[in-house]
Amino acid sequence: MANVRVVAAEAIGQVLRGRSLSAVLPKYSQKVADNDQALFKELCFGTLRWYPQLQAIVNHLMSKPIKDKEREIQALLACGIYQLMHMRVADHAAINETVAATVKLKRLWAKGLVNAVLRNFQRQQEQIVEKLSKNSDYATAHPQWIVDRLYKAWPEQAQEILAANNLQAPMCLRVNTRRCSRDDYLAMLADANVSAEPTPYSDCGILLDSPKDVTELPGFADGLVSVQDESAQLAASLLDVQPGHLVLDACCAPGGKTCHILESEPKLESLTAIDLEASRLERCKDNLQRLNLQANLIAADVGAIEQWWDNNHFDRILLDAPCSASGVIRRHPDIKLLRKNSDIENLSKIQTELLEKVWKTLRKGSMLIYATCSVLPQENDQVVAKFLATNNDASLLTIEADWGKATDYGRQIFPSAKGGDGFYYSRLQKNS
Repeated sequence: MANVRVVAAEAIGQVLRGRSLSAVLPKYSQKVADNDQALFKELCFGTLRWYPQLQAIVNHLMSKPIKDKEREIQALLACGIYQLMHMRVADHAAINETVAATVKLKRLWAKGLVNAVLRNFQRQQEQIVEKLSKNSDYATAHPQWIVDRLYKAWPEQAQEILAANNLQAPMCLRVNTRRCSRDDYLAMLADANVSAEPTPYSDCGILLDSPKDVTELPGFADGLVSVQDESAQLAASLLDVQPGHLVLDACCAPGGKTCHILESEPKLESLTAIDLEASRLERCKDNLQRLNLQANLIAADVGAIEQWWDNNHFDRILLDAPCSASGVIRRHPDIKLLRKNSDIENLSKIQTELLEKVWKTLRKGSMLIYATCSVLPQENDQVVAKFLATNNDASLLTIEADWGKATDYGRQIFPSAKGGDGFYYSRLQKNS
């Protein structure tokens, strides 16, 4: 098996080239020994989580930047400083192992450079931290454009959002209440010595004190429980599905909300779940099989309704629109590197177009939930406001709830240390 720091540098290097961590992780994790898997993931997620901060330190310590083609060395330097700042690895081990990785990466020219940068940081850490304390990238570990947008949109909450984004996300479960009550499952966890508590807002959610492998969860393979963030669990109750309903789950992968909707009402007429990528639908299929549920899965562009819609109008639609994912940065820290400021306007256009298209498939008198895992109003309230202004047959249904913050057109949830991810919901009705 390959050296864990070498593989981490290669994986992070791919992210620096523009690929998502979730896309590269399966391939690179196969190169790492089982007993190094936890360290590998910690190096990848942790380095990317703090990358703007780590890069600010590297820039401070170097007279000229490393060439873009040497992404693995950029990644290795960040990885080394991450170990010195945030991990319980002995300094000498972190430095020696990281320097040795340059040889295994066949970058002998970088051996002295990496050694010098890491040892200089080790000696000067306090002075460097003091000098960079007013540097925004260092202080927030976020690119400046995200910081600016958050403070403009949510001046009172921005600091807490930034802090929550830099934490490891908690692990939350959704109990399949068709098979087991939440209280009974909490008792099963206690018997298995897994410490947990009920979530405050989802009536089927359980928050674990610390993350566990799903194989350690009682009845997971038998469909008693699924992994799903509490904020995402709120979608099914908002949708308020009833027996005999035809339901559309647009942009459905990986299928958590699809399965929750089916769990919440076993007597639906049908549920159609659509996603653009056939490969992502495989995750939906796996989840449905494990839970013994059925849905009509279609790989298609949900906005191209002529390609998949049979002209039978839906009673309920969940449009979980593609977005910046700015509310789930703690789960996907590579967003800090991969997203650009210009993406927000483009995503807003896509969201508006999708809402316009799927609205045509909704039955009169029926309801659509517009959702995103974003905390940016340009993707949320502003999309809904524009839609309502141009569609006379649409009206807003107020969401009365004790979670999140009421906005003009919905409710916004902010990520928090022991709470759910950042999420937005708006509820729209098609006038009869």
